[in-house]
This record gives sequence, C-alpha cells and structure tokens, in this order.
Amino acid sequence: MLHHFSEDPRIELFVPKEKQNRPGFPAVVWAIDEEHEFSYYFPRNCPRIVCYRSPQISPGNVERFFGSSAAEIIVTVESDWYTRIREQTMYRYAFEEEGFELMDRMAGYYISPHTVKPVGMKPMSHLIEKLLERGIELRFTSSLVPLREAILASDFEGFGIHRFQYAGQ
Repeated sequence: MLHHFSEDPRIELFVPKEKQNRPGFPAVVWAIDEEHEFSYYFPRNCPRIVCYRSPQISPGNVERFFGSSAAEIIVTVESDWYTRIREQTMYRYAFEEEGFELMDRMAGYYISPHTVKPVGMKPMSHLIEKLLERGIELRFTSSLVPLREAILASDFEGFGIHRFQYAGQ
C-alpha cells in the first residue's frame, strides 16, 4: 500500500499536478511507502530535515549529525512549529501500488501520471507520539539554517530537506 498525506479530509480523486520546485518535471500524483511515511507526519509547510544513519556513514558524520544519539532516524524542525505539529490532524490516503513507479528509493517516493482514486483515508493525530512510537528522534531548534549548511558542506548523503522555503532565517 502507498500513501499520500494531506490536511484536507475531502479528496476524492488525486489529479496529476506539476511541482513548483521541479520545473520541467511532468505532472504526477505523488505517494510514499509505509517505511518513509513518517516524514509526512507534519503540517504541509513545516520545514524539516531528516537524517538517516546508514552503514556507510563516516564516524565524523555520526558525531556531527547524530552526536550521542542511538537513533537510526532524526527529524529536526524549528521550535516555532511545535504547537502546530502537536495540534495537527493529517489525513493519510491509501493507494494501491498498481500504476505507480518508484521514483526515489531512499525517500520512498512513488509517482503516477494518472488520476488516482484512493482506496481509503485515515485521520492521524498525535503526530509527535506516532514519531516516537516508530523510534524516531524528534529535535527542535530555533533555526534549521545551521544544520542545513553543515549537511550541505559535508559528504553526508543520508538526509532529506523538506519545505525549507518556509524555514525562518
């Protein structure tokens, strides 16, 4: 099963759309697999950085981005978003995998060029607790800028930066 997360509980059909941050990319319906869906347990425009520990990570990057944490995944968001995350209800739409193709294995993204009818929808609240139940460490910071700059200046590859255009500077 694949999923799409939205703040809107009334979507009956998902129509392919072009992404504003991917000029020239065809209009598609985006979905995510269950393993990676946690990265969407946030309000739509919440800026966040996801760091994944992998066997290939260098000791320097373990120290730099994980410190003394034993977590395999750390999500960092700006402190200003805490209340919105805590109070947000997201709606998880379910799709059959047929008609989707894998777009990005590391992120768990799938795409379809066709209109897709969901086979179900489930409201999800208590998002912080859901992250913690999955063993994901959630960090809050006053600004994501230093972490983003450190990641981009490193050889660390196990990360995702989401909705950074909404980050405070």
